[in-house]
Amino acid sequence: MKVLKKDLKGRSGEIALLAETLEDLWHLKYIIDPNDLIFALTKRKPEGAGDKIRPEKLEKVTVRLGIRVEKVEFHKFANRLRIQGVIEHGMDTGMHHTLNIEEGMNLSIIKNEWKNDQLERIKEAEIAGKRPSVIIAGIEEGDADIGLVRHYGIEPYSHIRQSSGKREGGLRDVFFKEIADQLNFVYDESAAVVVCGPGFTKDDFMDYFKKAYPEIASKTAVEDSTMIGIPGFLEVLKKGSIDKIMQESRLSREAAMMDELLKEIAIDGKAAYGPAEVKTAIDYGAVETLLVADEKLREERETADNAFDLSIEKMMKDVEAGQGKIIVFSTEFEPGQKLNSLGGIAAILRYKMQ
Repeated sequence: MKVLKKDLKGRSGEIALLAETLEDLWHLKYIIDPNDLIFALTKRKPEGAGDKIRPEKLEKVTVRLGIRVEKVEFHKFANRLRIQGVIEHGMDTGMHHTLNIEEGMNLSIIKNEWKNDQLERIKEAEIAGKRPSVIIAGIEEGDADIGLVRHYGIEPYSHIRQSSGKREGGLRDVFFKEIADQLNFVYDESAAVVVCGPGFTKDDFMDYFKKAYPEIASKTAVEDSTMIGIPGFLEVLKKGSIDKIMQESRLSREAAMMDELLKEIAIDGKAAYGPAEVKTAIDYGAVETLLVADEKLREERETADNAFDLSIEKMMKDVEAGQGKIIVFSTEFEPGQKLNSLGGIAAILRYKMQ
């Protein structure tokens, strides 16, 4: 993500952004709120399109519209963000319209109040855009999984299974070739590759990979894991192995923080979870790190349900005032899903509450 323009007076004003990647579209889902004013290029039939005498002549034209946001949806598999609302600037004011934001598009966001977590998310997306992407392959005898480490989670890419037969040696080479070819297909020059798995199969694969694709193999890290697939990928993330490549990875940070939280909960230690329990800890000034599920926060902002005492928005402001840290978890990733199951909000405390 690139910031093209920033014109803020205090907390209000405009930020213009370039969405460079699919991850940027995901970030925008949590940056844009209902009642924001969004400007972007879009296609719409010109005014007078209601004239149906010669409907075949009415073609959509590209225009820049400003719409007041009502709803935002991230369509991961369609590679687009849909922003629905009412046109306030441009043709057909007062009419409903949907902006389809895709990779490579610019948009301007005007808010009455920018929240700290939204400004931090923009900064995080800018930094992430300068890091290499990561492809991770989990390999064991006869099976392999390839995944793409996205900012919002790990996206499964493919599963490869070795055929059975008498000529095991030849079949193993065919198995390794398919893994290597798929890694080569998804690889680009800015990417890094991690190969993990139990036993020595991953090491045998690396011997093959170095001969088949020496340039990619030279940039590939090898890590031990007890299994393959998403659980194996998470195991590698929790070790911080991928951080060597990605520096401060959102995913590994969230996985480590969730592990710490669950350990404290298990021993009835320095942890609180659920809105009521966390609110009590905040009132006592006990919160060191507040953990918030992004979907829980977005639901509250969409419904404007933040006036009551257990408002997540209010709790975040109180933690900031008390010099505590705040981490907003992705619910597309396992640690965020666990946090959601704990009420969408939890805290690691400075000391144990009685």
